[in-house]
Amino acid sequence: MLGIYENDVLAKSIISPEKASEFVPRILQELLENFTFNELIYANGPGSFMGIKISYVSLSTLSIVKNIPLFAVSAFELNNNQPISAHKDVCFVKKIDGIVLEKATAGEFSLPLNLSKLNKKNDNLPFYFLSAI
Repeated sequence: MLGIYENDVLAKSIISPEKASEFVPRILQELLENFTFNELIYANGPGSFMGIKISYVSLSTLSIVKNIPLFAVSAFELNNNQPISAHKDVCFVKKIDGIVLEKATAGEFSLPLNLSKLNKKNDNLPFYFLSAI
């Protein structure tokens, strides 16, 4: 899921059933041919490790090459703080005292209609939540 925003308002959304490793490089190439970016924002987790890695590496590279600021937001901001699928029926669940893994039904993600209320973080490193072994 990817959104293009003009003046912080959602102007175009792109949703693909493809894996991030297939979708992100292809769609970024297409978008670079049609748009100029002032900033980049991605959900840095929790979620699919591969999806987070692909998004981070692709957008970090674009950020460095084109000198575009890269920000991160918690994936929980994009699904109304609902559980996020981790593996099978186990989800990342946001609690008052932190994030836990438990059996739950994952919530649906959506692109915000406006970026002004997002908690954009300058610390854009991926957030990988792993339980202790």
